[in-house]
Amino acid sequence: QVQLVESGGGLVQAGGSLRLSCTASGRIFSGYIMGWFRQAPGKEREFVAAISRFGRHTEYTDPVQGRFTISRDDAKNTVDLLMNNLKPEDTAVYYCAASGLGMLLATKESLYGYWGQGTQVTVSS
Repeated sequence: QVQLVESGGGLVQAGGSLRLSCTASGRIFSGYIMGWFRQAPGKEREFVAAISRFGRHTEYTDPVQGRFTISRDDAKNTVDLLMNNLKPEDTAVYYCAASGLGMLLATKESLYGYWGQGTQVTVSS
């Protein structure tokens, strides 16, 4: 079992920045692929970013490429999502997720078995 808790959400103006953090407890954190997903009002949850075990590989959805950066610190059991140049369309509940499957990276929601409770990010225009 892995327990995930997100923090760092809030209200920010367009063009601003936020850093989301996810702290994991339970089993060995370094053994999991970590991902961030988001769900905007009235929309399905979508993939945002993922980072491989040991942090050597990352992947991003196109709308956030070049603006968001995912990173992990296995010593602290944390995974962060640094979000720069935020846009109103980034407004959503952001979820941290962990996958214990044996692949390099995972972008599909169904491949993640552990989820946090979510943190709200609101970007005003």
